[in-house]
Amino acid sequence: MSGFVEKPEPVEVPGLTHLHTGKVRDLYRNADGDLVMVASDRTSAYDWVLPTEIPDKGRVLTRLSLWWFDQLADLVPHHVLSDDVPAGAPADWEGRTLVCKSLRMVPVECVARGYLAGSGLVEYDRSRTVCGLALPEGLTNGSELPAPIFTPATKAAVGDHDENVSYEETARQVGADVAAALRRTTLDVYGRARDIARERGLILADTKFEFGFDERPDGEPVLTLGDEVLTPDSSRFWPADQWEPGRAQPSFDKQFIRDWLTSPAAAWDRTGEQPPPALPQEIVEATRAKYLEAYERLTGLRWS
Repeated sequence: MSGFVEKPEPVEVPGLTHLHTGKVRDLYRNADGDLVMVASDRTSAYDWVLPTEIPDKGRVLTRLSLWWFDQLADLVPHHVLSDDVPAGAPADWEGRTLVCKSLRMVPVECVARGYLAGSGLVEYDRSRTVCGLALPEGLTNGSELPAPIFTPATKAAVGDHDENVSYEETARQVGADVAAALRRTTLDVYGRARDIARERGLILADTKFEFGFDERPDGEPVLTLGDEVLTPDSSRFWPADQWEPGRAQPSFDKQFIRDWLTSPAAAWDRTGEQPPPALPQEIVEATRAKYLEAYERLTGLRWS
């Protein structure tokens, strides 16, 4: 089983229509037809949205995404119109709300990998490929790849796994020209972000982006970066001074949560039918601290 342990009821706000409750974000549409994304403090692991929230997580994701959109603006346009809170919305939406263009989304998770980890490592160990791309012998957990690669995936519903697909299958689904644009833009953005992270002592091992088309008045659709970008939820950041291929790398993400859920202390069978238990306070605090550290190291700004 998987999904929400406790699915929240959508907040009713005058002038907004609720569209979707995701793992982290709640999506609304306003009277102008713009999308309103609200990043909650929910967190997920092993395909479950957990019953325990991580304080400030939604604000960290929102503020970090805004910072990255600024760093990438000359490479690709983004979907954000403002971070104004709609009139009548709860006070808690402050700092976690983005008003965005309504894009025609491409149904592909655009993943860039510069290092071997996660599902890429599993496939490499089996076939010396990642998403069908042949890689050289001798790589191991955490190895840097000869060059970054584009490894698309299908976008899954809440509770399901994203599924890696080949570039050829992506081109079949969305068209050769769109697939080529996705690959080129994904790798360009990854390269910029990798270099920025490296300057700050971090390795950007891999990341995923979502793109859509902004339908301009002149009729020319423009590929546009959507959703969140380059946060610990969508990216694998490692401290460069602790990088050591051949083992799992310490990461700025939800690893504290995953480790606890698979420990005897949790007493939870991730292959069974019971939902995961609530997180203990020390795991919540350690995870929050890791998100804040990622924000501060990347942006050079103090969290407040």
